[in-house]
Formats: sequence, C-alpha cells, structure tokens
Amino acid sequence: MRRSSPNFGKWVGVELSADNKRQLWVPPGFAHGFAVSSETAEFLYKTTDYWYPEHERILLWCDPTIDVQWPTMGAPKLAAKDAEGKVLAKADAFA
Repeated sequence: MRRSSPNFGKWVGVELSADNKRQLWVPPGFAHGFAVSSETAEFLYKTTDYWYPEHERILLWCDPTIDVQWPTMGAPKLAAKDAEGKVLAKADAFA
C-alpha cells in the first residue's frame, strides 16, 4: 500500500499448508489476503502491534488492475467487508 514502491500494485502468492509447514511474513505497508481451499482451516497472525479495526483498509478481492489469480473453484465465500472493498486506485495508501 506504499505508492512509492516499485512493486506497488503487484502481487505474489504462496501456498501455506500443514504439510509444507511454510509461513509468510508480510512487511508493514503491504496488503495481504488469503483463500482457504479446504473445508476448514486454522489461520493465525503474528503481528508487530495490536489490531485496530479503525485502521483497517480493505481492497476489493477481484480488482482487475491487480488481477490476483486466486486458487479458488467457483465463486468464493466472502466476508461482508471483503465484498465491499475498494479498488486499488481508490484505496487509502501510503506515500
């Protein structure tokens, strides 16, 4: 979410599973999202600070300018806040 980054608007995806035991570090200022491809999942965040909902920003999961290739089959089940996200061009961002 840092407009000055040469990678602004780009994305990368990785698979995290109990089998591969991978973790993902998301640096401050980066957006992140996830899709669950199983019936159930445990997803834990380790953060550098407390979560403040008033500072949360939601990107539209299917923004065509970012074009994330989600590993889903069919229409995903979205949380209400994710369905109402903003496209990157209208989202609050950092300098």
